[in-house]
Amino acid sequence: MRLFTAVYPSDDAVAHLELALGGVGGRSLGDPGRGLRWVPAAQRHVTLVFHGEVPDGAVPGYVEALEVALRDVPPFELALAGSGAFGGRTLWIGVTGAVPELQRAAATARDVADGAGLPAADRAGGRPHLTVARTTLRAAPDRRGAVAGARGGSRGPRGRSAESPLVPWARALAVYRGPAWRVDTVHVVGSRLGEGRSGGPLHEDVAVVPLGPGPG
Repeated sequence: MRLFTAVYPSDDAVAHLELALGGVGGRSLGDPGRGLRWVPAAQRHVTLVFHGEVPDGAVPGYVEALEVALRDVPPFELALAGSGAFGGRTLWIGVTGAVPELQRAAATARDVADGAGLPAADRAGGRPHLTVARTTLRAAPDRRGAVAGARGGSRGPRGRSAESPLVPWARALAVYRGPAWRVDTVHVVGSRLGEGRSGGPLHEDVAVVPLGPGPG
């Protein structure tokens, strides 16, 4: 089973972002064309820990231990804000608000995964983000074979700047700020590659784990 642990934005936050994306991209949101793939709105999440392929039998023990550990992490608030393009290939929306608490939840999940013998790549420890699109299109290389860097740009053979098609989106969404939402659960999600819409991954909740001690 391919597994990750994440938090999801609220319905209001998802809807607000959809309006912003529509305002920037118009028709391309529904018809992106060749080489561009939008992450379905229901699948957009902030990854805490990426586990990769794990044995099915190891997952229940991880979930059980995570339920206990996350009792010590109280709920917190986040909002989506800003944007960028990793390597010109991945369009992301940033996260603001209680980021230290988000990172604490990620560190807790990573430690629990380590204890359960699962792989655990902490994704929130660096730059927490929500991925909205990916492209297979590349900016044109220069004469020395240089490719787009972190900002998605490169120099063409005559010195012209050739940039990733995602960079204009990132620029337009750099000032984006969405509504805050309360994070009170963490999702452990199974991912089946190629089984989702348009050949993308299919995501299914394995467990939804509450934060904090709970009632009583």
